[in-house]
Formats: sequence, structure tokens, C-alpha cells
Amino acid sequence: MSNLEKTTNLVLKGDFEEAEYKGQALSEYSNNPLIEALPPIFDEDDVLERFMVTPRITAQDKQSARNIRYHVLKRIKNFIQPLPIHFEVERRLSTLIRRGYLARNPLDKSFLERIRVLHQLREDEEEAHKYIDDRLNYIRSTADSLSIIGISGIGKTTAIERLLLMYPQVIKHDMYKEQPFNRTQIVWLKIDCPYDGSLSTLCKSFFKAIDDLLGTRYLEKFGYLNRVTSTMLLHMTSLASMYGIGVLVIDEIQHLLNAKNDQEEMLNFFVTLSNTVGIPTVLIGTSKAEQLFKGNFRQARRAASDGSIIWDRMAEESEEWEFFLETLWELQCLRAHSELTEEVKKVFYEECQGITSVAVNLFILAQERVLFDETSEVEKITPRVLKKTAKEDMKIIQPMMNALRKNDLNAMYKYEDIMINLDELMINHKRNTEYEGRIKSAMRERQNSMQYKRQDTIESLSVEIASIGIFDVLSSKEINKMVEKVVKGFVIDTDYNVLKLQVIQELMELNQKIKERKEKSVSVVKVLPLLELRERALKQKKQTYDLLNRNNFIRSPLEEFY
Repeated sequence: MSNLEKTTNLVLKGDFEEAEYKGQALSEYSNNPLIEALPPIFDEDDVLERFMVTPRITAQDKQSARNIRYHVLKRIKNFIQPLPIHFEVERRLSTLIRRGYLARNPLDKSFLERIRVLHQLREDEEEAHKYIDDRLNYIRSTADSLSIIGISGIGKTTAIERLLLMYPQVIKHDMYKEQPFNRTQIVWLKIDCPYDGSLSTLCKSFFKAIDDLLGTRYLEKFGYLNRVTSTMLLHMTSLASMYGIGVLVIDEIQHLLNAKNDQEEMLNFFVTLSNTVGIPTVLIGTSKAEQLFKGNFRQARRAASDGSIIWDRMAEESEEWEFFLETLWELQCLRAHSELTEEVKKVFYEECQGITSVAVNLFILAQERVLFDETSEVEKITPRVLKKTAKEDMKIIQPMMNALRKNDLNAMYKYEDIMINLDELMINHKRNTEYEGRIKSAMRERQNSMQYKRQDTIESLSVEIASIGIFDVLSSKEINKMVEKVVKGFVIDTDYNVLKLQVIQELMELNQKIKERKEKSVSVVKVLPLLELRERALKQKKQTYDLLNRNNFIRSPLEEFY
């Protein structure tokens, strides 16, 4: 089992929901339960509201002792500002998921034929690897794929995770149009490419991600040592069909360059994953990953059939950088407010080069330096403080930042993570000033509204209370629901600490109730529901089997194949 233990990546987990079917604006999306169970197609306001994270720093926080404010400053690490590129990624992701389900409608006869062929292949697994490619081609289900390439720290992973969490991850189906439809749907799955770049380990990460999500044992069943990659692809195809996986996101794909595999073999693997397994894929990596797509144009085009997004740092004169910095600058926790002068803007950009994670960390570290500077009488962020912070507290990244400042190509090649193909950048990432202006206007309007203030309080309280870790039987969704209920029950200007105390009290009561309910349910003998169902069937003059099936005591025969 030591080989299995290598796949220890943490799996991003979203919400579990019961299926609720919705009417569709597009006719091709209708009569497909996997699409109808998804949230409605998001508009720009939805993305703004769900994507943005603005930590709360109150006037009371700013008057706290230095040691307290040091901890308050760490809230800024959660800051997420919607930018035009986030809307572009959301649109691509929304389309990938829905169009990927068009060819995998479980109500179509072709879906049942696909299941039959997969079952035959698994039955003859020992010989299957000899002719598996031909048989997989017979049941091919082409899906689109997308690649997102950008420098380290620009926010690719944060953005895609935030966008994925706008969708439920698992949807449980029971009845569709008054017909039995017992099915578990996985809307999205995100895994990290293993550091050794092994395609075999990548397949095992896929099995482990489903195991961590559903409590199954596919890694143990399909991922043992003597499995060949093509055979594991067969089982990935089976699971993709069975669980209706909407999109597979593979992060850190530049790790594939660490492997001994031929680059064309790697591209073939991703093409097979989307074109045969039928899962839409999103490949995310640093600019180092561009090397994977340079050798074979045809394969590279198919491995990113829905195009690629080149995600560069923000330009100093751009609207998006101006707005990002202005929004970030409001998150000060100093007793004297530091003005965002032209000189401060210039120095700030010089030290972070438009990279979001560097900008946020520089902003936090500069405030920490001011807090504990005994020589200064006034707590203020100045150009001198920013330069000193970058030089001393962020020393480790200075060689990379210098390469960017000087546009030194030779130096950049030493740090491939910050390289960007400028030709592709000009083609794929044109700046849309008018669109940015609309976002800026909408954001400012939202920030000034009571609704925004209330939502800001809900998000801050949810994050802070969930991090306490004392509510052992409550999910993040249940905590968020309680926070929302309490906040909406008070006037808008209620003190933050009063709200926090009330939420904790309510959650403690709810946590205890659920815990007691679970303890009671464990103590009940499990055979009793079966006897009750049998008695009910006799009284209603119905078949016991029908009632057992309706109450999920009988598993689907198709699931038993796995």
C-alpha cells in the first residue's frame, strides 16, 4: 500500500445538495437532469456578489492594542478583488460544464450503450489493455478543455477555487419528472498534479479525490502497483460516466516537466481525458507549463480546445491595477490613515510589479513594520516604509522581482515561473477599459449600499466563527446560514461583537441538538425501519420492494458494477 500513500493531496470540497430542477433558457440544455440540477447561469452581479471577499476592519479594531492589531492584519490575506479576467474564466467554466453534459445525458440511449461497453471492458480487464484504445474510441464522448497559464502568485488557483465553490460539488438525484432517477452527480473535481509528474500518480489522485469526497475505496480497488495508465483511464471513464463529473481541474501541470515521460505522451493523455473519457478539463500552470504545448501544434490545440487564458500581472497604468490598489488600501489597521499619493502608488507598484499575492503581502508586512516601529510617532505607510519592507521582509523574492523590473530575459529564464509569452499575451488578453469601468462603477455602488455592508458582515463573521473549530457536527454551509439569519435579524449598524456573541450562542445550541439527534439515531436498531416499511406495504397493499427502493434501501444495479 506504500505506493497508494503517495497520493496525499488535499481535496477541495464544496457543498452537497439535493437535486432541484430548473427551467433552462437554452433549448439544448433542457431535458437533461445533470444540467437542470445546476444553478442558473450566473450574470455579472452574481459573480461580483459571490466572488468578492473584503475582510472587515472596524474603527474599534484600529484603536486596539498593537498585539491585537497584528492579528487583525492577517484578515487581509483573505482579500479577493473581482477583476475582468475573473469574469472571463467564469464564463468559460460555465460553458465547459454545461456543454460537457450535452453528450452525456443519462436519459439518452447512447449513455446506456456506453455503460454496457465499459462493463464488457472491465469484465475482460486482463486482456483489455491490448485493445482498449479501439474500444474507448467506440464510446468516445468529446469534451472541451481549457488551459490557464500565468505567473506564480497572480491568483489563478484562488480564482478557480472561488469560482468552483459557486457550484454545489455533489448533487443527489432521486426522482426526475416523476420517474425514479437514483444518481449521485459530481459537478466538479479539482486535483493537483503530483510533483514527480507521473501520469500514473495523476490517475491515482483522481481515484483518491472521489474517495475523499464520497467515502468510496476506488484508489485501493483501481490504483494498485501493477496497473498500467491505459487501464486506469478505463476506470476513470467508468467513474466519469457513473458520477456525471462536470469538469476536472488539474492544477500545477508544470510538474509534468519533472517526469521522464515524453511530452507528446503527456499531451495525448490530456487529449484522451477530454475526448474519450468525456470529462471537460481545465489545466492550470505557471508559464513553465507552456513548454508542454510547444512541441506538437495539433495535440496542443486539442489539449486546449476551448482556448487558453494567458494571465499576466497587472500593468501599472491600467484601470484594474488602480482599482485593485484603491480597494486594498482601504484595509488599513493603523491609527492614522495613510493617503494613497502618486508617490506611494509608484513605489508600491515598483516593489510588487502588479502581482496580486506580492501586493497583498507587501501591504500587510508594511503595516506590521509600522506597528512595531518605536522610532516613529505616527503610524503611517510611506514610500520609505514600503521600500524597506520589500528589501528586508521580502528578500527571498527580490531576484525574481528585479528580473521583472528590468525586463531582463536572461535573468527571467532562471525563474521560469514568471515568464510569459508576450505574443500570446497580446492576442489573448486584450485590455477592455470600458468593461473594467463598468465593474468599477458597479463595485463602488455595491460598497456604498446597505446590502453590501450586511453581506460583508455575514462573510467576515462566517470565516471568523468557522475558524474557531468548536462546532464539530456543523458544516460551513450550516454555519453561514445561521450567521445570515442572525445578522439579518439585527439593524445594520449593530456592533460586530454583539452579532458574534449571538451567533456563537445560537450555533452552540444547534450543534448540541444535532449531536443529540445523531446519538439517538445510532442507538435505534437498524432493522426497525425495514419492519415498518414492510408493515406499511402490507397496509397499503403495495410491493415491499417498491417501498424499499423508494427509501434508498436498495442500491442501483449499475453501481454494483463498480
